[in-house]
Amino acid sequence: MIGELQCVVLDCADGEVLSRFYAELLGGEVNRPDRRWAVGDGWSTLHTERGLVLAFQRVADHRPPRWPDPERPAQFHLDVDVPDLEAAQARVLELGAELLDAGEPARGWRVFADPAGHPFCLLGRPVTP
Repeated sequence: MIGELQCVVLDCADGEVLSRFYAELLGGEVNRPDRRWAVGDGWSTLHTERGLVLAFQRVADHRPPRWPDPERPAQFHLDVDVPDLEAAQARVLELGAELLDAGEPARGWRVFADPAGHPFCLLGRPVTP
């Protein structure tokens, strides 16, 4: 195991609206305080009663998916907590991932694409046992 899934992040035009939709669908608490991230205009969260966390990321000029149209595919990414960002990066690259955004060293997270091109982020944080 390289890391632990932190949350699933969905791109959208309005994270607050979408988080409230999913709260009605799944139950849970919108924008509960959490040390892992800050909520704000561009970021909203839903902590479900079963422990799943969904995050909603505002994207300028968002074009909603139109299933099954390949020109408008589904839009989400995984955030994965890892205890050692450098070691995790080396391993996912070895597995066929591509580094898309290394960011600033102090940022503590990096963006990759999986072998099929889907983005995911590694976040340098301790994995819970």
